[in-house]
Amino acid sequence: MSNNVENLMEVTTDKIKALADVDAVVGNEVKISENVSVIPVSKISYAFASGGTDFSNKNPNNRDLFGGGAGSGITITPVGFLVINNGIVSFLQIESFSGAFDRLIAMAPDIFNKISASIKHKREEKKNNNSENL
Repeated sequence: MSNNVENLMEVTTDKIKALADVDAVVGNEVKISENVSVIPVSKISYAFASGGTDFSNKNPNNRDLFGGGAGSGITITPVGFLVINNGIVSFLQIESFSGAFDRLIAMAPDIFNKISASIKHKREEKKNNNSENL
């Protein structure tokens, strides 16, 4: 029985993995104009259940019988869009925040912009220091 249940679980999880890949969460970039791009962002939720049975080994006629089942469900919910305008990233949210995950997604472009600005500033400082030392 355990092999049959494992096979059911394996097939179901493989199907979920195929549906819930990174392209479903962060979509492909769409060029709106030369300077503006939009990337759709979604939230994925999924559930999984499986079960099985093994008939009593006391009755030899039931030896090869197996009963079982597996099921899953998946929900993909659009959350918003990453908007890249002249190299500046912002997040355009579809609905109001419903939890910490949504807030984190909304903060990501801001964090990205701050890190990028910090790296750029450090590079410029290093470049200026090197040119002053010459």
